[in-house]
Amino acid sequence: MAEADLYPPVKRFLEAQGYGVKGEVRACDVVAVRGDEPPVIVELKTGFSLQLLLQGVDRQAMSDAVYLAFRAPKRRQLNDILKLCKRLGLGVLIVTGDFVEALADPVPYQPRKDKRRTSLLLKEFAHRVGDTETGGTTRRPRMTAYRQDALRLVGVLTTRGACAVKVLRQESGVERAATLLQNDVYGWFQRESRGVYALSPKGVAAATTFAEALCQLRPAAAA
Repeated sequence: MAEADLYPPVKRFLEAQGYGVKGEVRACDVVAVRGDEPPVIVELKTGFSLQLLLQGVDRQAMSDAVYLAFRAPKRRQLNDILKLCKRLGLGVLIVTGDFVEALADPVPYQPRKDKRRTSLLLKEFAHRVGDTETGGTTRRPRMTAYRQDALRLVGVLTTRGACAVKVLRQESGVERAATLLQNDVYGWFQRESRGVYALSPKGVAAATTFAEALCQLRPAAAA
């Protein structure tokens, strides 16, 4: 499908709503006019791209009613594309053969703040000790506050051997010690008896892998 192949279905879609439609007007792929309303401008591309996005933003200098029309992307990408276009006040038309579907209209975008996500962000920032991560790195274990708490327990168990949860909580300063031990997200702990835990083979290996981090971690209460 060529870019020009998108024009006929988009033209028919707009004409069905009472617009007069013309192509390639002053560098705009599609311009639609209905009565005294502001013109609708549509930019066409076979797929969503940065170039299409920049064209749409440029056309907003001529009209608030700007749409981007393109073939349907993979479903996992579509939500992110819609979120971006809505934030920029751009409409979205998906073209599938002769069928056109409007998934977003060009209206001013007022994002709702997610207080829960903000709270979790600030909580993680406050509880993480030091700046352990280099921004932009991927494919390596994140040194989160949760992992740091688990490592505090590893540190105590490495020094003392099997311990009761109460002792681990006191010496590590990790109030949620029981939860970390029971959930055992990383597979570092093993239950020796009721309320008593020791390091698993993975936990012993973690003590070596994260030896540098263990040296830097103080008990949570003192961190």
